[in-house]
Amino acid sequence: MLYYLFTWLSKEFDLSGANLFSYISFRAAMAVVLSLLIATIYGKRMINFLKRKQIGESVRDLGLAGQNEKKGTPTMGGIIILLSILIPTLLFADLDKVYVRLMLLCTVWLGIIGFLDDYFKIKARKKAQASGEKYQKKDSDGLAGVSKIIGQIGLGIIIGATLYFNDSVVMEREIINDSTVAPIVAGANTNSDTNVITRKIDGVDRKFARVHTPITTIPFVKNHEFNYAQLISWIGPGAEAYTWIVYIIIVTFIITAVSNGANLTDGLDGLAGGVSAIIGAALGIFVYVSGNYVFADYLNVMYIPNLGELSIFVGAFVGGCIGFLWYNAYPAQVFMGDTGSLALGGIIASLAIIVRKELLIPIFCGIFLVENLSVVLQVSYFKYTKKKYGEGRRIFLMSPLHHHYQKKGFHESKIAVRFWIITILLVIASILTLKIR
Repeated sequence: MLYYLFTWLSKEFDLSGANLFSYISFRAAMAVVLSLLIATIYGKRMINFLKRKQIGESVRDLGLAGQNEKKGTPTMGGIIILLSILIPTLLFADLDKVYVRLMLLCTVWLGIIGFLDDYFKIKARKKAQASGEKYQKKDSDGLAGVSKIIGQIGLGIIIGATLYFNDSVVMEREIINDSTVAPIVAGANTNSDTNVITRKIDGVDRKFARVHTPITTIPFVKNHEFNYAQLISWIGPGAEAYTWIVYIIIVTFIITAVSNGANLTDGLDGLAGGVSAIIGAALGIFVYVSGNYVFADYLNVMYIPNLGELSIFVGAFVGGCIGFLWYNAYPAQVFMGDTGSLALGGIIASLAIIVRKELLIPIFCGIFLVENLSVVLQVSYFKYTKKKYGEGRRIFLMSPLHHHYQKKGFHESKIAVRFWIITILLVIASILTLKIR
């Protein structure tokens, strides 16, 4: 909103300083600062409100150190993160850009799903307390698992379909000669979706074709782009027309998996928030590079027009996560709940897909991945051994993985910080893929 105001002032009155809002870097920096202020200043008021409403965390007795101390700590603090993301984005971003709209939808959509899940859990606890019963937290108290999955699938379909069919979603590829687009898009759907523009780079006029086709980046490979149409091209001529089905399925799977991975990771003070902030910073670099044709040309990555506007959203995302850590770091004064964790994972997945770096997710989201795998392996192995030996056996002392280390005697703050460090290393490895091919 402020973006439109200052753009108008700059055009109509030539107001000194108003043209600052035309610079993405300035607006991204403002988004970071404002999100930090919202999270830290508004966060305290939100915590006090949650305390007054007795919206506290109920904790299962899992025999973990310091577990009982967490009982009654306010939850649903993810609202703080969501507001820290939404308000700066609405103020500083160009809302006409399809990528910004998609990310706002993703934030609100998953925030609502997480909010409903937290709300039903709190409602079940208050109902038990009102009847004089001792409340035992159960998975069935919240939003039904099927309902959450359906919500995540719905979002995946919307994002996948928009990225595939929307005419504003294009990539620029250099034209090798007067008739051939760069090899990666040769044979792709470029009929009415391609227009040619000329850019002067290093004093030389170079032609680029704007192509609307589903491609992604393969890390550590020189010819590093992959067209999703190749997944079904082997079926026969004309199969590429159904690429949209495969693409939407893949996008939906990624969003659902990463969202649930972030949800599982949110089990220690500051863990999910810190990991998400680090991943967000890496995605911010990818967004800025891919959205700037000079850097994209230098690093030989695909240039995605209008993507740079997402830097404002990413700045707000990182600022909101860091600001939330002010109250969520050990000892936590508030928990984000599913309101925050589901949204964080979905945002990270959606950003990676939009910037065409979804194949890097297993690297920079390595913590989310191993947390997910630890649960899958633990449950699968337990069921297998129970069926085979009549007694269930475990791989880990407890899953998700962070609870395994708690059982081994590590303090939760040490586990959280070490997971942050591992994420930093994974993020650095992901960023290096811009040059290592």
